[in-house]
Amino acid sequence: MNLYSKLQQRAADGKPVRIGLIGAGKFGSMYLAQVPRTPGVHLVGIADLSPDGARANLARVGWNPAKVQATSIENAIKTGATHISDDWQALVRHPAIDIIVECTGHPIAAVDHCLEAFAHGKHVVNVTVEADAFCGPLLARRAQQAGVVYSLAFGDQPALICDLVDWARTCGFPVVAAGRGHKWLPHFCESTPETVWGHYGLTPEQAARGGLNPKMFNSFLDGSKPSIESTAVSNATGLGVPSNGLLYPPASVEDIPYVTRPISEGGVLERKGMVEVISSLEADGRKIPYDIRMGVWVTVEAETEYIKNCFEEYNAHTDPSGRYFTLYKRWHLIGLEVGVSVASVALRGEPTGVATGWNADVVATAKRDLAPGEVLDGEGGYTVWGKLLPAETSQAAGGLPLGLAHDVKLVRPVKKGQSLSWADVAMDTSTQAYRVRREMEAMFAAPALKAA
Repeated sequence: MNLYSKLQQRAADGKPVRIGLIGAGKFGSMYLAQVPRTPGVHLVGIADLSPDGARANLARVGWNPAKVQATSIENAIKTGATHISDDWQALVRHPAIDIIVECTGHPIAAVDHCLEAFAHGKHVVNVTVEADAFCGPLLARRAQQAGVVYSLAFGDQPALICDLVDWARTCGFPVVAAGRGHKWLPHFCESTPETVWGHYGLTPEQAARGGLNPKMFNSFLDGSKPSIESTAVSNATGLGVPSNGLLYPPASVEDIPYVTRPISEGGVLERKGMVEVISSLEADGRKIPYDIRMGVWVTVEAETEYIKNCFEEYNAHTDPSGRYFTLYKRWHLIGLEVGVSVASVALRGEPTGVATGWNADVVATAKRDLAPGEVLDGEGGYTVWGKLLPAETSQAAGGLPLGLAHDVKLVRPVKKGQSLSWADVAMDTSTQAYRVRREMEAMFAAPALKAA
């Protein structure tokens, strides 16, 4: 509870945490909006494929133009300003930078950025959870070997869920389930960038006026992002995942402790200790009052009669048995909250969520019948969506991770609803992201697969 005072002390000592940001899009801009209002940090440099776009976003969020006139990283350090360029390597390799905030949203590039940062002794706050979903356990291992910290980004839902899980376990509660909310109906998995706005309740004209990216928004709607984020949570906390994908039980905040119980006790869980996503829509499409769509939650269990009685005495809302209680945050503030991760990593040496094993995976799954020669377009596109599966199930099937299903050509037909495998595509094996993924598979292979 003293991160802020530690930041104030760094400011008073003239020793700010020095940050490099890669990617100044929507998420990065939200973080940039908070940087001038946070003591003890200095954003030394921004690397973006479009430096002019980065400058425009800085102006949009209210930065003083004088603060972005640094002619080099060295000049930025001397003057307290921020240098902007398209050279991410120069930023990552500069010895004065303490932390890299990876904010590109491009999973293959993000792997390169993270590994290069580790190699140069930099901590990493990885906003690009798509990369964490397909190789986070190995990224965490590489960071540990390099003696640096790798972390999920606070403000994004995975880190917030991890925080709630940590709260529960630190208090002595067994975690029955944890997750986020989402607006979901089963046919949304077929949504494309052309249909997304109708499901969201916006016209294409309204979306264009707001500069909204249909592919990015569709990656949330079609279930890819919920699967990606649930994978990150499972790998960080050790919670299990459903055997055949997320169930999306509909529930109000009040009903979460009812549905996040084992099936044997009237809920939807295969067993205790799972990740799940709660839908804000009933099966017939009706909106649920007081939903958890934009929030996160954790359900815990009272293991003794005394603890159960405490729930009752303090008016904690539980399921009918009185044993299951859900704590929640109904909203998250995305990039506006990333400073918590930066401070935690820099001042405590602690991540705000990091993979500790390989429990879950997101497998590219066909939105429609796909023919040989078609090119996959990744999460939120026209061809595939991401299905959450146990890592062991994915590996046994040779599942194609969604994070690598970008610009990849099919070599054989795939039916709608079928999850893709490595054998279905002509994979570019030259990328570092591909090699890291395959190395992770070998490292965490199930004993039966190693023996095969």
